Amino acid sequence: MEPLFIELQLAGNPVASILAGFGYGLDSNGGGLSSDQEPIVIGLEAPLSGSQKANGRDMWRGAKLAAEELNLEGGILGRPIELVKADDRADPERALPVAGKLKRLGADAVIGPYNSGVGILNLPYYLENEIVPVHLTSTDDTDGEGVTVQPKNSQIAPVEEAYILSQGIKTVSILVDPSTFTTGMADRLEAALRANGVDVERFSITPGAEDYSAAIQQALASDPGLVYVSTYFPEGSVIAKGLAASGSDAQRFMGLANVDPAFVKLAGLEVAQSLVFSGTPEAAQLPTAKVYVKAYEQRFDRTPGVWGTFTYDSLQVLAEAMEQAGSNRFEPALDALLQTRNYQGATGTITIDPITGNRLKVPVFILQVNAEGVYTIKG
Repeated sequence: MEPLFIELQLAGNPVASILAGFGYGLDSNGGGLSSDQEPIVIGLEAPLSGSQKANGRDMWRGAKLAAEELNLEGGILGRPIELVKADDRADPERALPVAGKLKRLGADAVIGPYNSGVGILNLPYYLENEIVPVHLTSTDDTDGEGVTVQPKNSQIAPVEEAYILSQGIKTVSILVDPSTFTTGMADRLEAALRANGVDVERFSITPGAEDYSAAIQQALASDPGLVYVSTYFPEGSVIAKGLAASGSDAQRFMGLANVDPAFVKLAGLEVAQSLVFSGTPEAAQLPTAKVYVKAYEQRFDRTPGVWGTFTYDSLQVLAEAMEQAGSNRFEPALDALLQTRNYQGATGTITIDPITGNRLKVPVFILQVNAEGVYTIKG
């Protein structure tokens, strides 16, 4: 069974036209596909264009690989998977329009969104319209809104806190952008550090600026032991270059949203290697992802990044849940997802908390960039 892929912007009845090319027939009235032949439509919502497109395209490839593998094995419930691109560009203003288009295309489920500011707006819409979300947002504000296999703020912050305290640092400056995820991370870390006697100063930055020298000067004015940068790429790479050029001896810690393959390219290898990051390493560094990495490289002729591993697992877990439920309908499929226990994925063992929909044990580490520009677990 061959995989089916369509673009979000297709009009009319794309399902019928595509399936006709694969030999799927119409019902006895000629008005549509028979029920046992209809595809299971799954959206992949991610920033497929714009400044975060490197991550978004890796997410698409991870989901695409999962769909291809599943379709070769008979799809889900004996029906083909139709994977649909949904490009939100990491823009909250596109959250509801993109979700609305997936609804009109008859999506049964969606993998994504990735950006917390987008998910806060459209995850309730997906649930209201009975589209099962397996999202990648990390803000705890989306607890209970579907299921996620990736780390949440409350799971990332303790790893960051433990690292900073282990360094004996007494003063920290935080640079933070106003997005939901990055603000939430800064809030949690600041509170935890203050509770442990660390002095913290905090400074806001405006996303999209070409120069952050004024904010950097403010952050360094108190001679902190560490500067924590809670931003997304590409802002983080610009700030990292500015911090490196400042001559300050302060350690430089980049939050998880900066773990993007394009970060190293924009910041430069020398700057990237002077930093530490919180996050999950690229797939090749995960011992549980060896089979995935080999298949990804063979299929796409490139090295996988970080987040495609999570979309791959997301689609595989979703498929498993629908098979367990014996249905792709909203309530039984979501209920089965919430009962996921000890699923062996490329990102490790996945067990879902049935109350929050969050993964119980997550692969979060302190990372560094090696000489090849790859994110690796810090030794």
